[in-house]
Amino acid sequence: MSVPPDRRLVFLLNAGNRRVQRWIEAAMAAKGGLTAAQSGVLFFLGQRDGALIGEAAEALDLAPSAMTGLVDRMTRVDLVERRADPADGRAMRLYLTDKGRQAREYAKGGLDSINTNLTDGFSDDEIAVVARWLMSLQTKFPKGEPA
Repeated sequence: MSVPPDRRLVFLLNAGNRRVQRWIEAAMAAKGGLTAAQSGVLFFLGQRDGALIGEAAEALDLAPSAMTGLVDRMTRVDLVERRADPADGRAMRLYLTDKGRQAREYAKGGLDSINTNLTDGFSDDEIAVVARWLMSLQTKFPKGEPA
């Protein structure tokens, strides 16, 4: 395998992430839709409806305060609702509303076109290597402070 001409991997990763995020946000805004963060919550709840707010924050790698603000905004526009945990009234669980389920389906459709755009021009084997590398970052750089 040839050596890539530009090995500034941290820079390239950050620059690529910012570019993709801006593109997604602009595309969603143009359609009057969701933010990427809201979509993440909807996708998570689509798999784990009724999850604790902390579980959603953990899964989405968000600080608790950021998650609280995000949920506040999503509650105001009726995408999710909070309900007290039946076992612990202090804990809050998140549930998709009907509007949230519809928005999730809409966002899933957009995700397919984004993934097509991201993988265009690359073979399945190349994408498998990129996906493996990106997934490895989660174990190489765990949450929290470096040891």
